[in-house]
Amino acid sequence: MAKVSVFRPSALALAVLLCAGAAQAATLRWAGANDILTLDPHAQNHQTTHAFLQQVYEPLVRYGKDFQLEPALATKWTEVSPTQWRFELRKGVKFHDGAPFTADDVVFSLTRIMTPPSNMMSATQSIKEVKKVDDFTVDLILKGPNPILLRELTEARIMNKAWAEKNNAVKTQDYAGKEESYSSRNTNGTGSFIAVSWQPDVKLTLKKNAAWWDKPTGNVDEIVFTPIKSAATRTAALISNQVDFMVDPPPQDQERIKKTAELKLLEGTENRTIYLGLDVFRDELPGAGTPGKNPMKDVRVRKAMYMAIDTEGLHKRTMRGMSITAGTMVAPMVHGWSKELEERAAKYDVEGAKKLLAEAGYPNGFNLKLECPNDRYVNDEAICQAVTAMWTRIGIKTSLQATPMAQFVTRVMNSDPNAYLFGWGVATFDALYSLDALIHSKGAAGGGVYNGGRIADKELDAKIDALKTETDTAKRDALMNEALKMAKDNFYTIPVHHQIFPWAMRKGIDTVYRADARPIPAWTTVK
Repeated sequence: MAKVSVFRPSALALAVLLCAGAAQAATLRWAGANDILTLDPHAQNHQTTHAFLQQVYEPLVRYGKDFQLEPALATKWTEVSPTQWRFELRKGVKFHDGAPFTADDVVFSLTRIMTPPSNMMSATQSIKEVKKVDDFTVDLILKGPNPILLRELTEARIMNKAWAEKNNAVKTQDYAGKEESYSSRNTNGTGSFIAVSWQPDVKLTLKKNAAWWDKPTGNVDEIVFTPIKSAATRTAALISNQVDFMVDPPPQDQERIKKTAELKLLEGTENRTIYLGLDVFRDELPGAGTPGKNPMKDVRVRKAMYMAIDTEGLHKRTMRGMSITAGTMVAPMVHGWSKELEERAAKYDVEGAKKLLAEAGYPNGFNLKLECPNDRYVNDEAICQAVTAMWTRIGIKTSLQATPMAQFVTRVMNSDPNAYLFGWGVATFDALYSLDALIHSKGAAGGGVYNGGRIADKELDAKIDALKTETDTAKRDALMNEALKMAKDNFYTIPVHHQIFPWAMRKGIDTVYRADARPIPAWTTVK
């Protein structure tokens, strides 16, 4: 594939980069199973993409090392009223092309996120209007009180208004519509690193921004990211010193990595839940062999499919113990999780599942295609292969279609699959983030953006919507529990497990483990 150029730093920025080379330079050679999807910071809510774009583009508010909120491009915020928040902006900040950061960039960027086809509307879902007070002050006018506004804003990254206007990038790239745009191949942020070049599925290179307003605690001057889809090849690259670091070591290779003298694992659990989505919308399921019917619209069928999944077997055999079997759609470190919700909604029971299918009118089952990414989650295709066999065992004759994430995610966004495997991390560490994106019916305000099965439950929607404005903690927690329980009891999705996701690296690397699977190179030292 031909090299795709990205933002070219100005002469000033290049001079700064050259000066930075006078210090002890360190390159972080990073490998991962899948590539980023775009360079547009508002086009895709995709973890690998976020992991790199958060180095380039910054929000008003960010997470510190302990996931506590701290100032970023805003230095102070005040709740003027429950529906008006004032943000005082950091002065003296420059974009990578040397342009000054001002309130105009914040108004432009947040409005851009709020406007379709943005895929990041969850970060601004409560904002009605963004108002400039002066060059370094903005007010956010909200639709209603929002108890997690600041946590949502950690995902709202700021672009340069003048750069976007100059390059016809005012509108977010329409990724689902397969659009290419200037902002999808070029960048201009304020972050700690500058994107220098990107060859999709080959290599992404970032260079240290020595003019960054903040001070790095590590010594990384360059990041070279290489997507390596094959698990065996990825491990071999680490062991043979072709790469230094990866966040997705295959479970089957982790003991080998531990026993390699030059390598180490940094243990941790990700806040990501792997689940199966089901088409509960179409009146007739394509290819099912059930004319005029969609079996998965019947809760008995969905329950049977749930009962057919041996999650403990997947945990032991497919994941080799590197997972936590899931009963709910959020991981244990996410607000809203409870031990009660984590219990299975129905026990694993093959014969019971067959009986339920017969009761629902499908004694001979039906045909189903399961779609799955093959380069995104730990052992994603292997999980799908196992599920295919499990569903076939109860009479649902399941075929598997596994594709790279870049193609797969578009199909989920467009609600194309009949059934699919997906994973969801929780940027806000609050269950609303999952409920709104995955369970809420699709809507113009950004709800249901990854509701690939087109779940549409008005009572459940009402509970999710109420979570967005309820400020009484006890009432909000009760609502959250009810919403998660409703989703669970209706078998709208099938939670499989929460990922345990240690990072593998050379012993000379010191970094901070992140439950959101987004390493921070500015906090990383390469010895």
